[in-house]
Amino acid sequence: MIKYFPESIEACAASYGAAADEMRIYLTDGHHRAAALPNRGVLRRSADGSLDEKIRAAYSEYGFYIFEGLYGTAELEDLEQDLNNMRKKFPVGPGSSLNLQGEPALGVDCKAPNLQWVKPLSDPLGGTGLLNGRHQVKLFEPKAADDAPEYSPFVLMGHLQFSEACLRAYAHPDLLSLCEAFNGEDFTPFHDVIFFKDPGLGAAVSWHQDGDTHWDNPLFDENIHGFNLMLQLYGSTAVNGVWVVPGTHKLGRLDIKQMIADAGSERLPDAMPLLCNPGDVVICNRQLVHGSFANTGFEPRITVNFGCHRRSSVLNVKGAGMHSEAAVYDSAFIHERSKVLGLAIEARKQRYPQEQAYIYKPLAGESYTWNPESLQSIKDYNLRDLSI
Repeated sequence: MIKYFPESIEACAASYGAAADEMRIYLTDGHHRAAALPNRGVLRRSADGSLDEKIRAAYSEYGFYIFEGLYGTAELEDLEQDLNNMRKKFPVGPGSSLNLQGEPALGVDCKAPNLQWVKPLSDPLGGTGLLNGRHQVKLFEPKAADDAPEYSPFVLMGHLQFSEACLRAYAHPDLLSLCEAFNGEDFTPFHDVIFFKDPGLGAAVSWHQDGDTHWDNPLFDENIHGFNLMLQLYGSTAVNGVWVVPGTHKLGRLDIKQMIADAGSERLPDAMPLLCNPGDVVICNRQLVHGSFANTGFEPRITVNFGCHRRSSVLNVKGAGMHSEAAVYDSAFIHERSKVLGLAIEARKQRYPQEQAYIYKPLAGESYTWNPESLQSIKDYNLRDLSI
């Protein structure tokens, strides 16, 4: 059963002042429309082991599907423990090299970007030129509490190098089988991040589409920019969750400024939230119009995100100028980035020896060794993220 949080809806609505009634109706209506959509359930397979065609069809129609309970309680507890330990190692704030214990902070010796900070309840990307200007409008920024910190964690990039639990979760055989089902057995990884949406602090992310490079490609289709697999540690609600406009992944690059103008507000009328319980995983097309409001509710959201591409979308393609140190992704660069999967699969084998491990075909014949020091071998791996 999908949980409903009326107290958080009331708190969020109240933060909108004169627009409180409209926001309350919008959040409530969005929750009920999303809950009624026929695109959620357990991972089902056909008799031959392939992904159930009804799941595939629903994903194609709406641009997202929610796989319920893909991760069990024990693994969620492992993830929570690792995430809590990571947060203790965060620097005391932007620009600091030390954590609260006066020790070198997490990621301080990395070349690749990792922890990003944000002013509480702000929209740091909206209306700016960041990320190739994809966030065309700025969302409403509620006033944070007087005792709120000056900055709050926003996103942690390249998190697999910091967490054994996250690395193991990345190699969940059902998760990787979904990558294969939609993008072929030679799929490639893309970009791994953790989004923090703390109550009373979590930032807004303005409406946007993630793709950059292939909008004018003559081979453009609804899947050319790949997808994200979004594991929800605590669940996701209408207040703290990502909202999407179903079906927009098929329409090409859209004028979001005009969509907002037509709606008369930032409340896009056809949008709905991704409603999840702990352990659910959303497969979300990167071409969907999506965004999230500032979290003025009471529930946290932590999304452990894994991105995936078709190999044909990235091979010998000039990147989008984000995440990666390469201008063009040749086969050697892609292979090097994919080695993280080999290590993840080996790490998971050791923790879950009774599980049927996923076999990633592009690394067939290669051997990987896992021990706690192995994380050092993937330091700065996200310099090779495949951004398109």
